[in-house]
Amino acid sequence: MHNIKDLRNNLETFKKKLSDRNVNFDTEEFIRKDTINRELINKKEKLEQEKKSISKSKDKSNFEKSKKISNEIEILSKKQFESQNELNLIIHSLPNIALDDVPIGKDQESNKLIKKEGIIKKFSFKIKSHVELGSKNSNIDFETSTKLSGSRFVILKENYALLERALINFMLDTHVNEFNYVEISPPLIVNEEVMFGTGQLPKFEDDQFEIKFDNTDQRKFLIPTAEVVLTNLVRKSTIEKSKLPKRFVASTPCFRKEAGSYGKDTKGMIRQHQFYKVELVTIIEPEKCNDELNRMLNCAEKILKKLEIPYQVILLSSGDMGFSAEKTYDIEAWIPSENKYREISSCSSCGSFQSRRMGAKFKSEKGSDFLGTLNGSGLAVGRLMIALLENNQNEDGSVNIPPILKKYMNNQDKI
Repeated sequence: MHNIKDLRNNLETFKKKLSDRNVNFDTEEFIRKDTINRELINKKEKLEQEKKSISKSKDKSNFEKSKKISNEIEILSKKQFESQNELNLIIHSLPNIALDDVPIGKDQESNKLIKKEGIIKKFSFKIKSHVELGSKNSNIDFETSTKLSGSRFVILKENYALLERALINFMLDTHVNEFNYVEISPPLIVNEEVMFGTGQLPKFEDDQFEIKFDNTDQRKFLIPTAEVVLTNLVRKSTIEKSKLPKRFVASTPCFRKEAGSYGKDTKGMIRQHQFYKVELVTIIEPEKCNDELNRMLNCAEKILKKLEIPYQVILLSSGDMGFSAEKTYDIEAWIPSENKYREISSCSSCGSFQSRRMGAKFKSEKGSDFLGTLNGSGLAVGRLMIALLENNQNEDGSVNIPPILKKYMNNQDKI
């Protein structure tokens, strides 16, 4: 979320920067609503001062006048509340501003390739997709899951279910033991304020699964990513600078409607309504966000290096980044059956954009200021499974287990 004073003082700059994010910032509408709101606030404050002055007088003739002013204040308060909500709707729907080193562009066509890592294997036989590999003994079962839940769900069986769990445990152990992230087991259902804090609401409400509870007015949602809960661990709090950075990791199911992806990746496990992901979150001083983003990227990359899966790193353009991000690197793993790289992680710096929404600050010798937040997939489990299965397949449909993973797979050499 942006500081309203910054918006007022730098309207044209924001208009240009938001245009780089494919957003048309209607500055005239903002000025109009902001002006109306400020006028209502001023009128209300003047009446409140007048009422306070009258209340000091013991003259009984002022009673009716005070009562009339109270009624006017009540009417103005309602109008100002509505006006503030209209203004907030504009402010809360504006994405973060891209950093200066982010490529400017409307979409992924302007993304910048940073590097490629790993060796792409040459197979002497016809490559099978993960769907074909998993069809043996229905170890990847879409037919039954469709009967249970509909499309974009999957059931994993036997060694394929074990492989999913093995990857989760391997990634958690790596991030905790090698990179000093603190493991968290968070709730999977959160309230509206938490979803607002990280930027899922109000703009992306259509992509969320809302939970209906009886006898409560508070809205609840299934988490679309553990980023939501891990980042909000510091909401409405002030942290001592000496206790920063805070680094969290969690493995959770994630739930997304995929409302904007109709017809995309309908076959296989690439795009599901429910999937597991190991998520990394860092809370830090804003000026250290860029260095921390590079660190987080390295942590996510290390997983693929250990599993010997080829990948590439992409710096996203201003038009391809997520709503809350100021800079994002995507890691894309090589998928042999598609003969291309597919996203397996996004690592983003959000600066103080989310902390303003959450009311999260840190305290230093200079006073208090809003925190910096970062998040990244470390990694998406389903897509990592796809990459591992396809890159390690044999002609007979079996799959070799990478050496680093064998202890998590009951010391099996292959499945």
